[in-house]
Amino acid sequence: MKKLVLCLCAAFLFLTGCDISSAPFVSSIEALKEQKDFDAYTESLFCEEVNGNTINLHYTLANPEKYGIKNPVISLGSLSEETYQNSISSLENMSAAVSAFNYDALTTKQQLTYDVLIDYCTKELEASPFFYFEEPLRCTTGTHAELPILLAEYAFYQASDVTDYLSLLSCIEDYFKEIEAFEEEKANRGFFMSDFAAQTVIDACLKFTENPKENYLITTFNKRIDALTELSEEKKNFYKEKNETLVLNDVIPAYKNLANTIERLKNTGTNNGGLCYFQQGKEYYKHLVYSSTGSDKSIEELQNCVTEQRNADFLTLRNLLTEYPELINVKDTPILEDDPIKILEHLQTAMCKDFSPASNTNFDLNYVDASMEDTLAPAFYLTAPIDNTNHNVIYINKSNGYSGIQLFTTLAHEGYPGHLYQTTESYQANLSPIRSLLNYPGYTEGWATYVEMLSYDYAGLEDKTAEMHRAHQSALLSLYATVDMGIHYDGWTLTDTINFFSEYGIKDQSVIQSIYELIVEEPAHYLKYYVGYLEFLELKKNAQTEFKDKYSNRAFHDAVIRIGPAPFSIIKKYLPVYYAS
Repeated sequence: MKKLVLCLCAAFLFLTGCDISSAPFVSSIEALKEQKDFDAYTESLFCEEVNGNTINLHYTLANPEKYGIKNPVISLGSLSEETYQNSISSLENMSAAVSAFNYDALTTKQQLTYDVLIDYCTKELEASPFFYFEEPLRCTTGTHAELPILLAEYAFYQASDVTDYLSLLSCIEDYFKEIEAFEEEKANRGFFMSDFAAQTVIDACLKFTENPKENYLITTFNKRIDALTELSEEKKNFYKEKNETLVLNDVIPAYKNLANTIERLKNTGTNNGGLCYFQQGKEYYKHLVYSSTGSDKSIEELQNCVTEQRNADFLTLRNLLTEYPELINVKDTPILEDDPIKILEHLQTAMCKDFSPASNTNFDLNYVDASMEDTLAPAFYLTAPIDNTNHNVIYINKSNGYSGIQLFTTLAHEGYPGHLYQTTESYQANLSPIRSLLNYPGYTEGWATYVEMLSYDYAGLEDKTAEMHRAHQSALLSLYATVDMGIHYDGWTLTDTINFFSEYGIKDQSVIQSIYELIVEEPAHYLKYYVGYLEFLELKKNAQTEFKDKYSNRAFHDAVIRIGPAPFSIIKKYLPVYYAS
């Protein structure tokens, strides 16, 4: 899971890229100056942008002072339309500055950064009419759900981090008031969430406020404070008391007030179905699909791709079960059963046949607190700071009851060779810091889903058993992807969704209703996983065709990681260069 962006303010640029192959002559002196200036500019831009939100700053940099960031303003960002409009104006000025660089004088790595910035900002600018379509309270990825985890894992590298953290807690009440005002305006404009989505938010907030003195923002804080050897016992006790006071008097009331506001606004929503039922809803969904997947295919093209892959997977399953009917009763226990640490250690070794060895980094494995189990994903990875790749945290949600092959592949998705590996190895490739602030979930979640599928081969299963599980998982994910596009683009109702699932033998209507409501609440959520996965399969197929006998999985994976998170059109453009280098 990527770092939570608490502020809805978008960054926009009007820029046009150039083809690498058409570069005119640039003298070496001019090129060196342009390259130096470009690096200085992007680093300055990074420092300016990362400093706008304390959560993002802390999760991006363990030591901000090394980047010249001293005494940052403590903030969770802003949801006001005024701030949003100001960000557009300031970024239009940035557009002129970036456009002034001579693209052809830049190095390949700098051109890659330039192209990514162009794409990200241009596409975000296209979303400027959709400000009130945004939803900061999505059921599993919303601020109310993710903020407690980000606070609980807010690392105390030094004593000043403690005071920053406590100041951050005192900002929550005002920030939640901005969320409430934003939701009020959404309601006024006819964009408020569905009734069942509102109830999900209310339940999550109230669940968090149960047993306030035992809240895990108190217990986790005390644990982190005790680990700071530089503090005296007196100082530790002072901070513990202050934290408890803030949690009880600021954070808990903020969550209760948010629940009350959503309760009051409940039933003001005009749409309990897909985005396409809103005016301009289809246009917003198209933007959301691109920003979520990084795929430049149309919705219709994506629907066809998903259906084709599903048909291929079902054909694989049919052929396997016809030839090996005993597979239907095969136990799915992998080589290491249910020890998460041993599984992750095993994966680091087993993956080496397809991936370069992982860098020497550390990780912690934690479990989601019981008060948040109902609102958070089955598992997730918290991104390490770019200047401290040892601070990696994987969370497992026990409420999902994952075990056996399901636990094994989930840990591959979150850890090795999934999110943790991709993140730390991309950092080793020295990507421009500004790119750590640009969110390309189609790349990150697509990669993690792609390697999750590969991990069946690392679990000690027979080849045909691994292939059966892989085809089954891919087919299952494809159903969710089709339903997502059906609901939000084609206007599927609950009845349509029930009919679709029934074609595949899924007939429990209560389960289907839960899926329907989740997809209504989280549009394009499943697409970043599955469409991203399909794009990686396409990249791989193209690389195998282009490089023929020079192709290897390791070289392909190394190239993709060194390119880093980006839309797939840009990855395709640079893959031949990075593969050969």
